[in-house]
Formats: sequence, C-alpha cells, structure tokens
Amino acid sequence: YQRRVRGLRHSPLMLARGVINCSRPLLALRRAKPKSFAPITLSRCFSDQRGDIFNPTEEHAALREMVRNFAENEVDPQALEHDKEEKFNIELFRKLGELGLHGITVDPEYGGSGMDATAAVIVHEELAAADPGFCLAYLAHSMLFTNNVYHNGNEEQKHRFLPGACEGSLIGGMGMSEPGAGTDVLGLSTKAVQNQGGDWVLNGSKMWITNGAITDTELGDAFLIYARTGEARSDITMFLVEKGMPGFALGQRIKDKCGMRASGTAELVFAGNWDLFRASPELLCRLDCAVPAANMVGELNGGIIAMMRNLELERLVLAAMSLGIAKRCCNVMVNYSQDRKAFGKPIGSFGQIQRHIADSYAEYRAGAAYTYQTAAAMNDLGSAGNRIDSDGVKLYCSVMGTNVANRAMQVLGGYGYVGEYQVERLWRDAKLLEIGGGTLEAHQKNMTIDLSKMDDLSRAGL
Repeated sequence: YQRRVRGLRHSPLMLARGVINCSRPLLALRRAKPKSFAPITLSRCFSDQRGDIFNPTEEHAALREMVRNFAENEVDPQALEHDKEEKFNIELFRKLGELGLHGITVDPEYGGSGMDATAAVIVHEELAAADPGFCLAYLAHSMLFTNNVYHNGNEEQKHRFLPGACEGSLIGGMGMSEPGAGTDVLGLSTKAVQNQGGDWVLNGSKMWITNGAITDTELGDAFLIYARTGEARSDITMFLVEKGMPGFALGQRIKDKCGMRASGTAELVFAGNWDLFRASPELLCRLDCAVPAANMVGELNGGIIAMMRNLELERLVLAAMSLGIAKRCCNVMVNYSQDRKAFGKPIGSFGQIQRHIADSYAEYRAGAAYTYQTAAAMNDLGSAGNRIDSDGVKLYCSVMGTNVANRAMQVLGGYGYVGEYQVERLWRDAKLLEIGGGTLEAHQKNMTIDLSKMDDLSRAGL
C-alpha cells in the first residue's frame, strides 16, 4: 500500500526499513526503550513470522514493528502523566497522521494507507499496550469517523473531510449514544427535520462521545451524528456536523472517569433542544442547529446499515485493544515474577504465581487467534455480515483483558496498586471495553439471535 504525504508517496514498509526519510524518521524511534516498558516482550509471538494470521504479509509485519516502536518510544512515556491530568495529547495524536495510521483503511486517493482490517487490529493492539486511553481517541477518529466517511460518504464529502482526517489536522468522532439511549441504539431521540431551505435542523444531544472535547472547552472538529428522520423505529439518518455550525455546542466534558482518562469524552448538544437551554436566554438566538443538505451521509433513513457495518469494525478493534492490555500485563507479570523474591526465591517459582501467568498467556493467545481470524474474514469493510464473530471477539477479549489485568494486579501486590508499574492504569482502562461499543449483554443477545437462525454451526465457519 502507499500513502500520499505532502505530494510524496511512501509506505510504512519503506519507512520501517529506513529506505526513505520523512519529517519524523522511524529510525529515530528505534533508540533505547524507556525502562518503564517491560524489556522482555511478547513480540516474538508475532513479529518474527510472516505469512501467519497475525502478520499475513511483509507489510503487516513492518507495520507492527513501526507501531510498536512508536508506542514504546513516544506513547508509553507520556501515558501516566496524561492519565493523571485527564489530558488528550493532541500533538502526539497528529504524529499518527504522519505515520499514515489515521487513514489506515482509507484509499490513497483520499490520503489514506489502503490497508485492511488486520492492519487496523495490529495498530490498535500495539497502541493499547502502551496507552489504551490514547488508543481510544485514535479509534474514535480513524474507525468511527474516517473509515465511516470513506465507506458511506459521497465523493464530495470524501474529498472534503478525508485528507484532513488522514493527516490528523481534523479530529473527528461519531455520535450514537444519548443520555437515554445506549445499547438500545434504535431508541435514540435526537431528531432532524428538513426546513424550507433544505437544511436539516437537529434537536437533541449525544452522550459519552470520544473526541467530543479535545480540551475542557473545545469541541472536536467534525462528527458523524445519527438522528431520527421519520416515524418508523429504523428511520435514522447520518449527518456530518462540524464545529462552528450555529446551535452545535459542547454540553460538558465528562471528567473523573474510572479509566481511559487520556481521551476526551463529552456530551454534544444540538441546541434545538429547548429543555436543555430554556434556562439560558442568551442562547435563544442559537436554538436551531442547521446542517446543510450536503452534509447528509448516505440515503435518507438509511443510517442503520451504515451503523451496523461500522459497529462490526469498531467491535473488532475494541477486542484488539483488550489484546494490547492483556499482552502488556503478561509482560509486566513475567518480568516482575523474575525480579521479585519472597522466601529466598523469585515469586515466579511458586505455583500460585505460575497459574496467574500461564492462564493469562493462554487466554491472551486464544483471544488473539480469534480476533485475527475474524479480521481476516472481514476482507470487505464496505459490507456487513460478520456480526456473530465481531460481537464474539469483543465478548471474549474484553472479559479476558479485564481478567488478565486483575491477575497482574494480584501478582504485583502493592506495587500493582500504583501508577509506576502500569497495571493499575491498564486495570482501570480494561473495564470500559466490557461496556463501550456494546455491552457484554448486548453481544450475548446479538449472538444468540444470529446463532438461533442456524440449523448447523458449520454455517458459522466451524
């Protein structure tokens, strides 16, 4: 694959080999690793072999090496500080664009790298091993916004939004959840009504929106917003809403989260909502959030198909984030169990500790095999039809990641309870993956419904 940057074409494969230079040469990223990153890693599990499901091509292997180097040298050192201060690292986020990662699944015509679902999984696993909160901001931008516009937008919308999104100068997100509608996505109440001039007037609010706020007071740049446009439960349409549009406001940046604190989470308000703003007369002149007709994405009342299609990819890469958390926790456990001594011996020689480590590694590898196999089957990101396994990998891996992080806390004892040893932060971050992007209960419901329609599990690929 190739990527267009400042008029030059280059690939992460060429960068990883040092064939050409860019504004931030990857050779510089291969310098000494910070001590806080476990010196013995699980990289040998994946990066030494080409042609397997984890690195199906040489380019995938080079991509993994490039992202891991970047994560270890630039993402990991800032993770504890930004988690503690609940700050989104915008400068570091923009560097991902220089590496071609923001448009990982987007065609080079629009500034992307033109890779596949497996590449997306690789990036999310490696970034999450360093900083899941930072990775979540990347996911919301690259998968929920950029990939979504690429597969569902028209040509004018793609050329207008994707170049900036791919380079990172535009920060995007997606708005589906609401204060009163989460798992029940078809129960959303935000409405869009077309006025006489052809614009769509939005009325409502969205909740828990990653990248909704990039600082305490500043919105992200553009969002794909799902709104009700008809009377039927499925009459939902997607709109591109941009910062600066009249009536579009930051309701609140949500602080004091348990985990994922390095990503900005917000409530977005479309100020036609009288109930929210009737106590603020100064806002009456901005009650209508008018979105131009040119910003409607796809067909009228056709948002459900786009929603379901993108949810499959979202759940796949959320599973990959759990893999990254589990891998890092395994790294920390192995190293700590060799260094820490009790009763005159390394604690790794005791059966209780060995069980924590061995079970964690086996579960991590099982989740990785399931996730990468599912990614390989999702070779057409422009179509749906992988719900059983996209739900399945997130159902399994999210619980697995939480369990492995919990074991790491137990192995490290008191040291695991402080930020210096990483697992305390990973433990907090892991829990969101059992909730966000679909709860465990939603996955169980979806999978059971789909499996009940099969008279033979061979139809599910067995």
